[in-house]
Amino acid sequence: MSTTMSVRFWGVRGSIPCPGPGTVRYGGNTSCVEVRCGEHRLVFDAGSGLRMLGNALAADPRLIDIDLFLSHCHIDHVIGLPFFTPAFAKGNRVHVWAGNVRRAGGVREAVGRLMSYPLFPIGVEAAQGTVAFVDFDPGEVLHPRHGIAVHTAALNHPGGATGYRVEYGGRAMAYVTDLELGGGATDPALLALVRDASLVIIDATYTDAELPDHVGWGHSSWQQVVRLANEAGVAKLCLFHHDPDHDDAQMDRIAAAAATARPGTLVAREGLVLDI
Repeated sequence: MSTTMSVRFWGVRGSIPCPGPGTVRYGGNTSCVEVRCGEHRLVFDAGSGLRMLGNALAADPRLIDIDLFLSHCHIDHVIGLPFFTPAFAKGNRVHVWAGNVRRAGGVREAVGRLMSYPLFPIGVEAAQGTVAFVDFDPGEVLHPRHGIAVHTAALNHPGGATGYRVEYGGRAMAYVTDLELGGGATDPALLALVRDASLVIIDATYTDAELPDHVGWGHSSWQQVVRLANEAGVAKLCLFHHDPDHDDAQMDRIAAAAATARPGTLVAREGLVLDI
């Protein structure tokens, strides 16, 4: 069995999709990241980028069996679910995992609210594939497929969010969004999630200059996550969850400054593929 591991970005924005001429190069879709572990496919978040992933999967004649992990259920991270084509095809299987939502009735209830009157014309029951909803508590270690371990931790975000660390074939990558780092000591659980990872994809919505106007909004600056990566011994850092008001020109400036501050730092863009 193959032990290769790779990542593809289908949506990299936060808060709201922002299509238009100013976001062509980095992309305007909200969070959706595909992680391939050998023949297994894990997907992190169901933002508007999930629609494009679904269309690509629908072109494959083979049946689809994937695991979809939600960081949380804010609208920009689930808006793609009603448009995920594979869930509506017989024989396909989609496992939707989420932490932090038991107190709201669980992930099945959250998605049901999204796909119900007056917000949407059809309900979850319209899916002809098998859609399984799995609730867990942050801090648990999940084993969605043989040989894959997914470590989880609670993140500092309004309403709560979950960060993930995927370990497979001797490699580790972390997906950490939405997160407000603040100015104090780093949460030990967060440090454990990202420590010595080959790749960390992390919320870097703002710049340090923008932070004072966004305290309590649940997001971090690229300068903060560079400091975290240095503290945790991260091999490769990838900035993610870009502010919808940061156009391509500003993202270019952030990319250049971040690469100077920490050589090798990447800025996520739609279509980017990384081998781990």
